[in-house]
Amino acid sequence: MKLKQAQKELQTKGFLDIPTDKIDYIAEINRLRKEKNAVILAHYYQIPEIQDIADFVGDSLSLAQEAAKTNADIIVFAGVHFMAETAKILNPSKTVVLPDLNAGCSLADSCPTSEFEPFVKAHPNHVVVSYVNTSAEIKALTDIVCTSSNAKKVIDSIPKDTPIIFAPDRNLGDWLIRQTGRDMLLWDGACLVHEAFSIDKILELHKENPNAEIIAHPESERHLLKVAKYVGSTSGLLKYVQESDSKEFIVATEVGILHKMQQLVPEKTLIPAPVEDSSCSCSECEFMKMNTMRKLYLCMQHEQPEVIIEEKLRKRALKSIERMLEIS
Repeated sequence: MKLKQAQKELQTKGFLDIPTDKIDYIAEINRLRKEKNAVILAHYYQIPEIQDIADFVGDSLSLAQEAAKTNADIIVFAGVHFMAETAKILNPSKTVVLPDLNAGCSLADSCPTSEFEPFVKAHPNHVVVSYVNTSAEIKALTDIVCTSSNAKKVIDSIPKDTPIIFAPDRNLGDWLIRQTGRDMLLWDGACLVHEAFSIDKILELHKENPNAEIIAHPESERHLLKVAKYVGSTSGLLKYVQESDSKEFIVATEVGILHKMQQLVPEKTLIPAPVEDSSCSCSECEFMKMNTMRKLYLCMQHEQPEVIIEEKLRKRALKSIERMLEIS
């Protein structure tokens, strides 16, 4: 509700209705970045134009690390809301803006505070590990945050006799159980983008391309991860295609990663993994794609919409993120 109210306020002020047909977005964004001492952080799932103009493109862990060390006055986060929140938690004195406040996350939405808080209280002896794809309120209820890049390292850092709650992604949690041998208590959440893949279509595609290696993000379902040659985070997938001797890959994660991946391995063939919906040939996050060059320009011009977090909540959430960064 707060996001919708903020977006409506921007609309009322006219920020989203300014004619921009003749604006050179690249030139104007570069001008504003210099004038305002701003840094643009973009996730690999953003549209290619935003990835190309960003100061830094990365996955959730690397973006959090970059946000923690930036000297910019303004952090422009081209990603989704929980990512911008993380940047604000780490940089309370800086202005953090997001091109579209409605850019949320299906995985974060699957773990509401009203349900998760009593769940945590019902298991007081458990260490709570939450995936970074969560709200500030969930991070405040968490002992250690993790990303897909460092999740195994985080779990391995916890004494073996200590019970663990892992939230919110049941697929990543299931994969970690098999990787670490830990019997964790899993929250029943999931990423709609990574659960959309069709295993039947992927196997059929592999028959048509027998030399292609299937690579997948651990947010995907178990049956897909079982047939994958490699399972890893977005940065892990990028590293793998560079180091693998294979020349062809079927890539099972959000299709936005293919832009950076193809730049890194222009000589290799990259095939997006198909999804169940017959009208789609790949899995795309509608929230990530809500950010556009126009919105990026407007949010830098007006320094709105701004991500603001109440200080008491920020300090509570900060502890779990700092523990992650220490481990990483």
